[in-house]
Amino acid sequence: MITDAQSRHNRAILAVIGILSIAGAICLFFQSAHAQKEQLTRVDSLLPPAGPTQPKKSAVHLYFADRNNYYLMSEQRVVSHSGDSVDYARSIVEALIKGPQKSLARTIAAGTELRAIYIIPAGVCYVDLSQAVEKDHPGGCNSELLTIYSVVNSLILNIPEIKWVKLLIGGKEVQTLAGHIDLEFPLEADMLLIR
Repeated sequence: MITDAQSRHNRAILAVIGILSIAGAICLFFQSAHAQKEQLTRVDSLLPPAGPTQPKKSAVHLYFADRNNYYLMSEQRVVSHSGDSVDYARSIVEALIKGPQKSLARTIAAGTELRAIYIIPAGVCYVDLSQAVEKDHPGGCNSELLTIYSVVNSLILNIPEIKWVKLLIGGKEVQTLAGHIDLEFPLEADMLLIR
């Protein structure tokens, strides 16, 4: 017959064995995790170091005015960008600001700067130009139309994510660029202006 003292002694031994088993399992877990970490470190050291990504080059159609300032005409160009749609859009607008390389006419005043550009998930690209685009604009309804749609068409027809373009000047919404074309709402591409 097992006495009360023997029963307590047996429970104490079982408790010690249980505690040792748990401690052993914890040690094995940490040893395994440490071994995995060392293995990953060895694999990482075999990989080439991550360097800067190579810029992506894309052929684009930039829209500038014809010599008579009646229509937009395409000038094919190659622009460099990171592959990100916003960076791609920035490259396009900066190329438009630099002006055409062939026999077409510039649509954006030479002193204009791109202040900011971003695309929202709904497909609207916001283009914030410096006040020089307005201040140094030659004026006239057709010239204003070509300035606006050179940006709008160049972005929408080259970047599938962009469905509309909203122009800002000096960080603010404006009613018009030079008094004729409403800029209150985002604009879609206008294919009728292209020849």
